[in-house]
Amino acid sequence: MGAIESSLTNIEQESMKESIIHSLDGRIKVIVLLFIIVYAVYTTELLILFIMEVYLLFLIYLSKISFIAALKRILLLLPFAGFIAVFQPFIRPGDVIYVLPFGIDITYQGLMFGILLMSRLFVCLTAIVLLSSSTSMQEVVTSFRKLGMPQVFAMLLSLMIRYLFMFYDELGKIRNSQRSRNFDIFNRKTTYMWRLKQIGYTITMMFLRSYEQGEKVYLSMLSRGYSADSNLYNENKKLGSNDFALITATLCLIISLQVLNYFSII
Repeated sequence: MGAIESSLTNIEQESMKESIIHSLDGRIKVIVLLFIIVYAVYTTELLILFIMEVYLLFLIYLSKISFIAALKRILLLLPFAGFIAVFQPFIRPGDVIYVLPFGIDITYQGLMFGILLMSRLFVCLTAIVLLSSSTSMQEVVTSFRKLGMPQVFAMLLSLMIRYLFMFYDELGKIRNSQRSRNFDIFNRKTTYMWRLKQIGYTITMMFLRSYEQGEKVYLSMLSRGYSADSNLYNENKKLGSNDFALITATLCLIISLQVLNYFSII
């Protein structure tokens, strides 16, 4: 839990750094992210994906984000969808290049498709890590709202992000209380069922505290005039030359890669 809370805090702290990328408008960064993800999913050329990954690494360098920290976050997110790519050589039909025990075959087409999926996933995750590390969570929500996200979704997402750290703080208090009573979930001297029961108590306590805190927050919002028709505040921020430069560079890169691919140059 402490590692998760520390990770969230570190990401939010990195989003407060001063760099060319950090100073850009959140809407531009969201649009660039969507362009890169859509084109990464569309293309089937590994060389194009490699060039896009180099471009994203260059942006990470400009944003003064640690490459090691970015890589750790990418590897942390990779297993959530990476297992789909890992299984492709075994389940996709094609030319068999290797036979494993128990009649499991590895096909060339499956291997190449798995590499393609993994490359796409790596590019998309790098783009997401770049956005999350150079833009605060609240600014991301504000950017989506300015780009036309429905008000209800924007309100829910805004509240979720605003109280996410408070949720982890409550969980931290419970864990500290348990540690003060010498409870350790990894202590093998205690029985598995007893540890499982304590985890159940923790989940129940978190549910009750979250419910009580939600009621307090909702009543507090009502006392300040909140209703379903309440409008969210949008700060007017003009786009600068750096904003147009980033989106122009990204579009030029994507168009150039597509043209070169069309004429079979790459």
